[in-house]
Amino acid sequence: MKKICLTVVGIYILLLHAFAQTSNSVDSAYEPKPLKLDEINLVSSYYNQNGDHSAILGGIGNEHVVDLANGLELNFVGWDARKNKHTITAGLGFDHHTSASAAYVSKTGASKTGGTRVYPSFNWLVENENKGTSFGLGAYYSAEYNYHSLGLDASYSKKTNNNGQFDGKISAYFDQVKLIYPSELIPVSSTPTTSSGATYITTASGNTVLSGGGGYTDEKPKIPSAPRNTYDASLTFSQVINKRLQASVMLDLVSQSGYLGLPFHRVYFNDGTDHVENLPSLRYKIPIGIRLNYFAGDNLIIRAYYRYYFDQWGIQSHTIDLEVPVKITPFFSLSPFYRYYIQTAARYFAPYGMHTAADQYYTSNYALSALSSNFFGMGLRLSPPDGILKTHLSNIEVRYGHYLQTTDLLANIVSFAFQFK
Repeated sequence: MKKICLTVVGIYILLLHAFAQTSNSVDSAYEPKPLKLDEINLVSSYYNQNGDHSAILGGIGNEHVVDLANGLELNFVGWDARKNKHTITAGLGFDHHTSASAAYVSKTGASKTGGTRVYPSFNWLVENENKGTSFGLGAYYSAEYNYHSLGLDASYSKKTNNNGQFDGKISAYFDQVKLIYPSELIPVSSTPTTSSGATYITTASGNTVLSGGGGYTDEKPKIPSAPRNTYDASLTFSQVINKRLQASVMLDLVSQSGYLGLPFHRVYFNDGTDHVENLPSLRYKIPIGIRLNYFAGDNLIIRAYYRYYFDQWGIQSHTIDLEVPVKITPFFSLSPFYRYYIQTAARYFAPYGMHTAADQYYTSNYALSALSSNFFGMGLRLSPPDGILKTHLSNIEVRYGHYLQTTDLLANIVSFAFQFK
């Protein structure tokens, strides 16, 4: 991916140079500016979670998770002969996580508990400041042991004559979910085979063994996968109402199809049997939101956000978010924040041991249960005009948040962001 990004950047520099050679026909007094590195962003975070409703164990069990995430973003900026501003952003993220309940994908608790995710991204944005328009394209990729995702998007924005702006964006994500089942529930009919023709089957005792083919082999099974596609169209209108108040309205239309559950999520029925989570292969989501920013003075901003959400599975939710950045000095600010969230349960959810054989779809994943949550914390930002210690480090931001959910889930997250210009 790094080679691809650098190749594209190189081609783009040549294009800007070509525009420069023909600039006399556009504006002889204007000199195009070649693409150059304008900004570097580094982000790192630590997340720690505890709970007792693991979906892998059918809605009970340890939900302890630790996640370490790091991201690098490079922004390149240049202007062509038509005075269009071009911004290319290349990003690379890396996460490593451990999950206590993941050990019990195997009935014996011997499965691995850690994993990594790598996610490069590439974005190109063209802005025409005279016309107040912009157009962008983006590409994304994410890979981890049981999941691969490719994303593409296109965006367009247009400023109005009365300090407003329309933004539109369409996105598509094409995912592949590896079908990793609990050890006692591997379906014989779908069991992967080795290149020698041996088949993995599940015995009555819950052990997975090789049968047929060339006899004994050390080959690992070739795990099949299932597709999951997501399409999203989003619209936003922003308006400056007066010198103190800005408002925006947002609407998303989301469609998901394919394998929408996870095969290692167990569900226990009221007869004591366990099964693999089964959810519909189609889901529509519609979130509608409004955001208000009020500038109460030179040192105080009030940022408020509300969102209503509903989907095809019966979930309805409300989100209220409030953040109040306070400028302590011209270069140092504090940002206390609070978010409240509440949702109804999906019609396919039931706790451990409550589903029956009459249910067509079933899950005990508490992310789909009725719940409410509180998330609150504080952000600190330092941004002196000459850079921190008079270096290219232009600002540092540190945020801490504490999360509480009515399902007894709690979490803490600390993040650090560094910007170099």
